[in-house]
Amino acid sequence: MAAKKIIAICQSGGDFVTDKDGSLSYSGGEAFAIDINEQTSLSDFKSEIADMFSLSSDNMSIKYFLPGNKKTLITISKDKDLQRMLNFLGDSLTVDVFVASDEAAARNVSNMPGSRSSRTTVSEAVGFPIVAPGNAVLGMTDAIDDVDMDMPNETPMDCMPINIIEHHKAAQVWENTITGVDQRFNSFNEFREALHKYSIAHGFAYRYKKNDSHRVTVKCKAQGCPWRIYASRLSTTQLICIKKMNTMHTCGGAAVKAGYRATRGWVGSIIKEKLKISPNYRPKDIADDIKREYGIELNYSQAWRAKEIAREQLQGSFKEAYNLLPFFCEKIKETNPGSIVTFNTKDDSSFHRLFVSFHASISGFLQGCRPLIFLDSVTLNSKYQGNLFAAMAADAEDGIFPVAFAVVDAEDEDNWTWFLRELKSAVPTSSQLTFVADFQNGLKQALADVFDKCYHSYCLQHLADKLNRELKGHLSHDARRFMISDFYSAARSPRLEGFQRDTELIRAISPEAYDWIIQSEPEHWANAFFGGARYNHLISTFGQQFYSWVSEAHEFPITQMIDELRGKMMEAIYKRRVDSSQWMTKLTPCNEEKLQKETAMARSFQVLLTQGSTFEVRGENPEVLAVVNIDHWDCSCKGWQLTGLPCSHAIAVIECIGRSPYDYCSRYFTTESFRLTYAESIHPVPNVDRPIEDELPEVTAVAVTVTPPPTKRPPGRPKKKQPESIDMMRRQLQCSKCKGLGHNKKTCKES
Repeated sequence: MAAKKIIAICQSGGDFVTDKDGSLSYSGGEAFAIDINEQTSLSDFKSEIADMFSLSSDNMSIKYFLPGNKKTLITISKDKDLQRMLNFLGDSLTVDVFVASDEAAARNVSNMPGSRSSRTTVSEAVGFPIVAPGNAVLGMTDAIDDVDMDMPNETPMDCMPINIIEHHKAAQVWENTITGVDQRFNSFNEFREALHKYSIAHGFAYRYKKNDSHRVTVKCKAQGCPWRIYASRLSTTQLICIKKMNTMHTCGGAAVKAGYRATRGWVGSIIKEKLKISPNYRPKDIADDIKREYGIELNYSQAWRAKEIAREQLQGSFKEAYNLLPFFCEKIKETNPGSIVTFNTKDDSSFHRLFVSFHASISGFLQGCRPLIFLDSVTLNSKYQGNLFAAMAADAEDGIFPVAFAVVDAEDEDNWTWFLRELKSAVPTSSQLTFVADFQNGLKQALADVFDKCYHSYCLQHLADKLNRELKGHLSHDARRFMISDFYSAARSPRLEGFQRDTELIRAISPEAYDWIIQSEPEHWANAFFGGARYNHLISTFGQQFYSWVSEAHEFPITQMIDELRGKMMEAIYKRRVDSSQWMTKLTPCNEEKLQKETAMARSFQVLLTQGSTFEVRGENPEVLAVVNIDHWDCSCKGWQLTGLPCSHAIAVIECIGRSPYDYCSRYFTTESFRLTYAESIHPVPNVDRPIEDELPEVTAVAVTVTPPPTKRPPGRPKKKQPESIDMMRRQLQCSKCKGLGHNKKTCKES
């Protein structure tokens, strides 16, 4: 006879919702179907569930409802429990099974006595959050007691009771926040906060019997304990006064070990000042400090959410910041005339994208920077996620100079095309631009559409990472390390023979890699073929300093994040302007040093005139080192063309004909160009986070409403996966004799 088959609908990641009649329903999460029968073992069942939900089969809690009873959850902990479930189902063809990790279950357990029964009631639904009517989230021990009563203003944090451990010094100062009858408070919120601190200091849990805008009645949570307090509004005033209080605890007072509910807002108010001083205050450190100072245990998620609350109290609402964008954009244009600031919303008024280019950036790029722009993007791990696009230039000292940036909801071809069009209108130039940028995520097509006559240099780092990823399963670590090194050499080689030599080395390692490189359009990345002027810059991640500014500011509300970047740019412009005022050389210090180094090398060369403006340059031996055309600023070594500064061969010719090497240096490397780049200032934008009330109507009367984008940061820590670039793949030498790093046995000092 065939075994009875049941379809188990396994659900995980959601919440239980408590209906008015006390029954439970499950909301959210994921669901998968699994066939089980009487021969199915619990270990096999757990193994299949673990594969579907990416859980550990050794760290899993499984529950189900009895047929016709939505108030009782049954735990499956052994094979007999699984067989009982099949027997209970009778002729049913399906069963709803609810799955959670034991870690989540353990976090939700209050100090309940152990039980031999597998039966779990609503108030003991270990590991599964319960939501009361009206979406008020309850701790497990509070689920039944508090369903039919008015709730306090703040919601218990993440459904998890918090255990009072012992009295700590920080909590002892709260022992007298409640003194007794006739004590007065300015508001009910002030009274509730004082009560909260008082209960922590005295180690007991309480519940609200009445909690509204006129009166508050609170009693000790322990059954039969007479402690209670009653406060109401003082007649003809706005003050709140304690009218009655029974201070006696028969439950043991400080000895009570019942779970205590700590709210996110309360913890946030505790850590707010420290967060202001230390913005990188970690959730783990928050939990440790709260436990040490107040005797309250928090898990990581509770501490993380409390930090979010505290940050919002300090910085303002993330949601409101989007609505202030119209005001903010007008303020930037008002305080920095000539700046380009635009934003778009979607049809539902949600934020789409924001473009910012300050007048000082526009002027500095057009007046003093090379026609070279680096395009890159960085993911924002803020509350509403998104990406930040950046267009960077290089100043005369090869320092970063932000030209424009944008916040967008996603990195795709549409947003890149929009960004480039805004950039083109912000920096109109007759010079032919060279872009160093990635070729993926729609950027290649967007550049071709908007700047049809530009040069697009593919970012060498992105190319190398892509090549490394595609061949990771086919080649060993060492083979890939040599291959990537040869790839970089091929890209940097100024002449065709050097490019061919390096690519042949790659062919010897992997013919597939060689074919990939040849088909990857070397005319867009190899010096031997590239037609544009990129001044030896081969990667788009040139603006690391700017991206570090972004990483410091990305968790601010959007208006404050932009203003934080504005402040960093303002400081950098001022500092570099002051520094350059002390320079006395024609070239900037860095380029002056490079020129002097090349000049010293040129002194050992011999120069022979061949024809017109063409010269041969020879070394100490009679062989020809290079051929220089002085009128075309060209040397056969390609160093002059690639860098913009005359190479040693060119300098030998220049000095031979009695001219100055400075006359043959690109103007973009002069001190004058550097000063022109930083001639204009970026000005402060006042009242970014809290605009003056009488300013708002004038702007918002004609501005659209802007709501946050629909995407939110998922729970958990952001995943940070760094690409295995060439720098990461370099293996450090280790001495086989002394085991020290950085040398081998031949150069070991102990030999």
